[in-house]
Amino acid sequence: MARDTEVLVLGGGSTGCGIARDLAMRGLEVTLVERGTLTDGTTGRMHGLLHSGGRYAVSDRASATECIEENEILREIAGHCVEMTGGLFVQRPEDPDDYFREKLEGCKACGIPARVLSGTEAREIEPYLAADVKRAIEVPDGAVDPFRLCVANAIDAESHGARIETHAEVIDLLRDGDDIYGVEVRYRSGPGMRASEATGTTEEITAEYVVNATGAWAGQIGAMADLNIEVRPSKGVMTIMNVRQVDTVINRCRPKGDADIVVPHETTAILGTTDEEVSDPDDYPEKRWEVDQMIDTLSELVPILAEARTIRSFWGVRPLYEPPSTGTTDPTDITRDFFLLDHADRDGVSGMSSIVGGKFTTYRAMAEEISDHVCEALGVSVPCATADDPLPGSENLEVLERGMDDFGLRSPIVRRSTQRLGSRSREVLDTDEPNPVVCECEGVTRAEIRDAVSQSGSDLNAVRIRTRASMGNCQGGFCCGPMANELHPTHDEETVHNALDELFQERWKGQRHALWGEQLSQAMLNYALHATTMNRDRDPASETEEIDFADFDDGGAERNRIDPSGRTP
Repeated sequence: MARDTEVLVLGGGSTGCGIARDLAMRGLEVTLVERGTLTDGTTGRMHGLLHSGGRYAVSDRASATECIEENEILREIAGHCVEMTGGLFVQRPEDPDDYFREKLEGCKACGIPARVLSGTEAREIEPYLAADVKRAIEVPDGAVDPFRLCVANAIDAESHGARIETHAEVIDLLRDGDDIYGVEVRYRSGPGMRASEATGTTEEITAEYVVNATGAWAGQIGAMADLNIEVRPSKGVMTIMNVRQVDTVINRCRPKGDADIVVPHETTAILGTTDEEVSDPDDYPEKRWEVDQMIDTLSELVPILAEARTIRSFWGVRPLYEPPSTGTTDPTDITRDFFLLDHADRDGVSGMSSIVGGKFTTYRAMAEEISDHVCEALGVSVPCATADDPLPGSENLEVLERGMDDFGLRSPIVRRSTQRLGSRSREVLDTDEPNPVVCECEGVTRAEIRDAVSQSGSDLNAVRIRTRASMGNCQGGFCCGPMANELHPTHDEETVHNALDELFQERWKGQRHALWGEQLSQAMLNYALHATTMNRDRDPASETEEIDFADFDDGGAERNRIDPSGRTP
């Protein structure tokens, strides 16, 4: 029977996009469907750490070894997405010496380059470390932009013939007896949808083989065909600070616990994280006290964090997988390794496999393993090339250095642009048209915005993940409107307004748990710009009523601290 595509990949996160790229490079016809924008799930809600493997060197050495191997590969194939910050596992006086020794031994056993620094040497690298830090282990951690990396995989997949469908929610698996042969999708509301598809319309997409790469949602997808996939979603909170208080990844050198890492990421620092099992990856409590915990606990390592401005917080869900034989009850004890589930062998249902577990750093290895499996099932013998072929933008990183001052932009702006665009810098930035800065916080120019619009249509959140526009200190207060302007005149007024509203809402949801001090003043300024000056709340009264902003000039009262019991001291 004729099928719409050879392979149908479910999920537009790092693993799904990596699979689409891998299979398309091998010559297969590939379609990928994602219910939101790319990175809409776990990938878009991680702390940006490129693991050296050091975090797992004691508890999970198999995962640690995978991490250092993939760390080295990603530095080569995705250099424009990676900043090799280095990492420090820092020991405070109360942290156990035995664990420090085990960490060092584990790193060496897993092939992770590691050396011991004294407290003084560690503070020479990071002056804001606490004065009582005893010593540290230096490892090759890094920071990676998950949005840029995921999009680069999708772009390369498309260049090899893949079809990438966003805002396409899987609502059913198509099953005929013991064979899965496709999915039914519903096109959801939101900018960036195919022009031919109206909101709420459905489509059946048939395939020779289906790959379930939906991460924390893999169990829900499996249940559509009565398949039991034992995913245990684990929630974690991340808090974003207004500047980079450190330029090196700072890890607490103690057994796994909450609030033990600071990741310098672009212009900010991201604090993380917690580990709490939840039943539904779409519906879980966001607790304000967890944000306080991040700041208070990590200030023990980097005291200046207590004085910094918190610009937003967000929660993500890890796709932990527990093999049925383990019976693990504590999610912190579940391995971070990944597993390929062949449903033909496992459940007697052919035509689909799932890839579960793992982490962002090992996305490419996960994609390679399941792509090998799919190729074997379809009789394709082309080997994987993703460990050797650079992603778009990383083909020739010398362009980054040569292009710094070539485009008539202020040096810091062009530096940020070329870091994002990599070897595509000249193609995007070399324009005869005026090229003003649209997002001053992140140094994003009109040319870069227009390039992203050409890839993603009217979806301003897709533009955001491609450029980082609206992700800086003002959280879109000054640049959301100018970003929307770039949609005109290609898109009509209603489309532009809807796209702007969706971007506003995405920016706001991460700020709700950070409204104290100077960030409260910033939020009120954004409100004044959006709701009153632009009348984005469409309130006729806002044109005549005078709003008293005096209460917000000093950011209000100090941050109310809420303990886990919910009491406010």
